[in-house]
Amino acid sequence: MRFTAAEQSRIIEMAWEDRTPFEAIEAQFGLSEQALRKFMRQQLKPGSFRLWRARVNGRTTKHRQLRPKAVERGYCPTQYKQR
Repeated sequence: MRFTAAEQSRIIEMAWEDRTPFEAIEAQFGLSEQALRKFMRQQLKPGSFRLWRARVNGRTTKHRQLRPKAVERGYCPTQYKQR
């Protein structure tokens, strides 16, 4: 797949975000977790790729089925107060 520079940047940003599951990246850009790993390996420097893999490895928030119910889009009491 070919992505524009803006799309590549957004994919990398979403991959680094803790609360963005792999399924969301796949739904938006068509990259499975395996394809995303390959994409990240190609786009990042080797050290950055290793840091990213260590960060997302086993992280429950990166897999929608493993996510705790408290980690959902919407109101987050630690970010701001609703009025």
